[in-house]
Amino acid sequence: MNNSPNFYPVIIIGGGLAGLVSAIHLSKFNIQVLLIEKNSYPKHKVCGEYISTEVLPYLKSLGFNPFDFGAKAIYNFELTTNSNKKISSKLPLGGFGISRYKMDYELSKLALQNGVQILQDSVTNVIFLNNQFTISTKNNGEFSSAITIGAFGKRANLDVKLNRSFIKQQSPYLAVKTHAKIAFKEDLVALHNFKGGYCGVSMVEEDRVNLCYITNFKSFKKHKDIDAFQQQVVFKNKSLNYIFQNAEMCFEQPLTISQISFQTKKTIENHMIMCGDTAGMIHPLCGNGMAMAIRSAQMASLVIIDYLHKKISSRSEMEKQYSKMWDTAFKARLKTGHILAYLFRQEWLAPMLLGLISYFPILLPLIIKRTHGKPMTAVECL
Repeated sequence: MNNSPNFYPVIIIGGGLAGLVSAIHLSKFNIQVLLIEKNSYPKHKVCGEYISTEVLPYLKSLGFNPFDFGAKAIYNFELTTNSNKKISSKLPLGGFGISRYKMDYELSKLALQNGVQILQDSVTNVIFLNNQFTISTKNNGEFSSAITIGAFGKRANLDVKLNRSFIKQQSPYLAVKTHAKIAFKEDLVALHNFKGGYCGVSMVEEDRVNLCYITNFKSFKKHKDIDAFQQQVVFKNKSLNYIFQNAEMCFEQPLTISQISFQTKKTIENHMIMCGDTAGMIHPLCGNGMAMAIRSAQMASLVIIDYLHKKISSRSEMEKQYSKMWDTAFKARLKTGHILAYLFRQEWLAPMLLGLISYFPILLPLIIKRTHGKPMTAVECL
């Protein structure tokens, strides 16, 4: 093993959910981890902030219980069409709401308690040579590792540096997120459709409501600004109109993110193990990206531990096992997400589909099951 002071068995690039969870998991097996994150904690992120309870057994085994930090239990789902029809259903597994501001911050503290080193810096390049990674940073020079996890989010400069195929293609999606204060059922997650998009609504800690919508940028840019778009498009949905017009907004300005890509990505790039959104995103319509990030972190951690403990004989076998686990867990989910997103993009077809669901409400929990997984197993730590 390399004895250089800048060498780590594992370096994780990106300190979102996938990066933090994998860092905590690995640290519990006495594996030294350096996590490099460009932002400081806590920080708000554009995110729906709803998570399926499938992740709870695993998170609790790592020492993190979201309900200790004010998470709201969610059992019910409501969908409204852009013609203001309403469809309701029970969530097959249930979920919970917690902000990324709170969750990432508390996970970062847990990681530090477990001995993870967190460096605030930007990674500028990653080179794999002679079975070792060299990671260049903007402010702190170079580091090396036996294994590198890429968990740097939806779209980053590093994707360009690595010449990843999806980064060359324009993506038409724009997302907007804010928090608000308004009376809202804390056990409910709602998905309100409007022309060209939809908005997720659910409670998080401190009795705040997360409002996060996604739309086609082509539709958005026809309007002067966010306010004009909301007034002329979003508020045609009566439920959204009521919420936005009567809520006390908690942010001075909403957060926005563009160029969101749902294209297929590689789970291994230049021998880096990709996790979370860096490996692939399910369409927000399916509302389960956070759970996918956490599950991918568990899968990466399991194969890395086996590789470092010589239970997996080679790097190529470790990479194959991770890719196979990813496909088994997510391939069907992602396909369902792509199909649903395509169908809902067809403006003539979406109202018919929603009408069909309203006549046959049994279809809704079946669709939800197709985009969610079974409860995760707890990790048995050293």
